[in-house]
Amino acid sequence: MKRVLLFLLLVSSGAYAQVPFEQRYTSAGRLGISLSNVGTIGRPEVSTNTSGNPSMEFPVGSGTEHLFEAGIWIGAIVDGQKRVSSSSAEAARGYTTGAAGFEFTPISGIQERSILPGSSNYSALAISHQDYLLHFTDSNIFVPGTSQQIVGHDQPLKASVKLQSYAWNYSFADYFVILNYAITNNSNKNWDSVNLGLYGDFVIRNVNITQETGTAFFNKGKGGYDSALNALYIYQAKGDDIDYTQSYAAIQLLGADWRGHFFHPANAKALTGAGYPAPAINCNFWNYAGTNPPFAKANDDVERYSKLSSGMDSTTLNLPTGPYKSINNWIQMLSIGPMVQIAPGETVNFAVALVCARQLGGLVNNATNDYASSRKELTEHLGWAKRTFLGEDVNANGKLDSLEDLNGNNVLERYILPAPPATPKMRVVSGDNRADIYWDDAATASIDPLSKKHDFEGYKLYRTNVGDDLKLNLLDQRSLAGQWDSAGNSLGFNNGFTAIKLAHPIKFEGDSTAYTFHYEMNGLLNGWQYLFTVAAFDEGDEAIELPSLESSVNENAMRVYTGTGENNFSSGNQLEPGVYPNPYKTTAAWDGPTSRTKKIMFYNLPAKSEVRIYTTAGDVVKTFSHNADTYQGEDIRWFDNFGGANTLMPGGEHAWDLLTDNKTSISTGIYLFTVKDLNSGQVKVGRFAVVK
Repeated sequence: MKRVLLFLLLVSSGAYAQVPFEQRYTSAGRLGISLSNVGTIGRPEVSTNTSGNPSMEFPVGSGTEHLFEAGIWIGAIVDGQKRVSSSSAEAARGYTTGAAGFEFTPISGIQERSILPGSSNYSALAISHQDYLLHFTDSNIFVPGTSQQIVGHDQPLKASVKLQSYAWNYSFADYFVILNYAITNNSNKNWDSVNLGLYGDFVIRNVNITQETGTAFFNKGKGGYDSALNALYIYQAKGDDIDYTQSYAAIQLLGADWRGHFFHPANAKALTGAGYPAPAINCNFWNYAGTNPPFAKANDDVERYSKLSSGMDSTTLNLPTGPYKSINNWIQMLSIGPMVQIAPGETVNFAVALVCARQLGGLVNNATNDYASSRKELTEHLGWAKRTFLGEDVNANGKLDSLEDLNGNNVLERYILPAPPATPKMRVVSGDNRADIYWDDAATASIDPLSKKHDFEGYKLYRTNVGDDLKLNLLDQRSLAGQWDSAGNSLGFNNGFTAIKLAHPIKFEGDSTAYTFHYEMNGLLNGWQYLFTVAAFDEGDEAIELPSLESSVNENAMRVYTGTGENNFSSGNQLEPGVYPNPYKTTAAWDGPTSRTKKIMFYNLPAKSEVRIYTTAGDVVKTFSHNADTYQGEDIRWFDNFGGANTLMPGGEHAWDLLTDNKTSISTGIYLFTVKDLNSGQVKVGRFAVVK
C-alpha cells in the first residue's frame, strides 16, 4: 500500500515524465546502428525480423549484422554500498520495458543535427554529418506513467545521461560511430570509486543468408583485444553464412573528461601528479548466461561492479589457445576507472566508438583467422576513430599545446576531421545496355577547414561488375572506372578534365542542379545490378603526413539497372514485350542461393501495365502491376537480399521471382503471358520457357 501511495505521489509531483520509447539509426555512413532513448544500442529482434532498421549493420544493406544489444553501465560506491545502473543486460529478447538490467527511462525524444548545410537537420551546433541527441535517466524506480516497478532497481544512482552520437560520411570515416556520454550526478550523495563501461552482446551473422536460429545463431563468435588502440573486438568463426560475414566489430574506449583532466591511461602521469589514482582500462568477457567463473554472468550489483572495476590480462585475452579464442556467445565489457568521486551536480564525459572492418585473408578450412594481417583494416579504422576523438589533442594530454590549435580559436576541440572536397551531386540516366553518369562541379571550390587551402585535385568514378551484388557488400566491391585530375602537378594522372567536361552545364526537369561533367558507359548487361559512385579527392598534405582524401562514396552511390525504357502500345514505334533469359534455366547466374531469391525480367513494358502469366492450359499463375514511376523491385525477395536504397530501374522492365500468387515455385515447361497497357487498354501476348 505504501508503495502505491508513493507511486501516486511521484506521478502527481511530475517526477515521472511519460516519454514514449523511440529508436533511430545512423545512416550517414556505411555503418548503421540503432540507438534508443532508453540508452540501448542495437535492435535485438534483427535475428528474426530482417525487415526493420539495422542493429549494427556493416556495410549498410549487406545484411551482415554485428550486434544483438549494448548499453552503458555506471558503477559507483554510495554510502559504502556498490551500485550499478545499466541500460542493457543479458536478456533473451533484449530490451523489455521494466525488465531487469534495463534501468534507464527516457527524458525526451531523439533529436538529430547535421553539419551538412543542405541537410534538413542542419545546425551550427552539430559535430558530425549526423548527430543524434538522446537524454535518459536511471532515477525512476517505476516505469513512468505506470505502477510497474523496474525489476531489481530499488537504489538508483540518480544519473542523468545525455548521449550524443556522431557519424560521418567521409570514405575514411564512415565505418565508425562515436558515442559521447555526459553523465551527471543528480543525487544528493557522492559517487565514490566510479567506473564507466560499455556492455555489448556482439554477434556477427548475415541475417539475410543464415538459416540457423536459437542458440545456433549466437554461439559462433571469437574475440580479442587491441591493447594499443584499447579495443575489444569480435568476429564470426563458423556458421552456415560465413562466406558473407568475414567482418570485425569492436568497442573502442576513447577516454573520459573528468575535473578538467583527460582521464585515460595515456595521461596517467598528469593524473597521478594531481593526486589521483592512475586510470585503468578494464577488459572483460563472459559466456551468455554463464555460471562458471571467471566467465559467469553478473547476477547482482556487487558482481556487476566487479566486472566494471577489474579486468582480464590483455595478453591472456589474445592467447591463441585462450578462452576468448574458443567459439561461444561472448558478452563483452570495456570500462575505465576509478574516478575518485563524482559529487552531486558534477558531470563527467565518457566516450567510446563502435567500429567495423572487413576481416582480411579469407577462409581457411571454412573458418576465419585472426592475425595482424587479418586485422589490418580494423587497425586502420580504430586509428581513425581515435584520431577523430582526440581532435586537436594530438598528444592526448587533455591540453591545447603549442601548434595544436588547428582552427585558431584557442579552445581545445575534439571530434575534428580533415575534410575532403564536397561530395559531387550525381545523376544517372539508364539506357539499353548503357548508363550516362553526370555530376556537378561544387567540389572544385572546396576549402580544407584545417589548411584553409583550395586543395581539390580531381574525380574518381567507381562501378561494380555483374554478379558483385551476390557478395552483399556491393559498395566494397567497387573498382575504379575512370579518374580525371588536375594537370601540371606531380599527383595522379595529370589528364585534366577535357574528356568529361560538358561545353555547357545541363539541367534535368525537376532538378535544380547544374551538371558540369558527363561520362558515357556502354557495354553494360541489361537486368544486372551495377553500382556507380563519383568521389572528389584532394591533394593531401605532406606537411602533416595526411594522405589524399576522398569524399563520401556512400552519399551519392546509386544502384542502376540498364534495360529498355517505357513502351507505348498505341504509338507507331511500339515494341513487343518479352522475357529474359528465355529459356530460363532453373538457376540463373544472377539468382540468390534459395528458391525465394530467383529473378526473371520482363522488358518493353508500358509505363503503367498489368502482366499475367499462364500455363499452356490457361490457368493464371501470377498477376502483377508495373508502374515505371515507382517500381524499384520491392515485390520480390531478391531485391530485399541483394538490392538497396537509391536504386534506378529502367522504366520498361520488371522482375518476377518465378513464384505463383500462392508463393509456390513454378514447374519447368512453357508459359504464356499477356501485357496490358493500362493507358491505352491494348494487350500483347508472349511466351517463355523454364528448363532444368
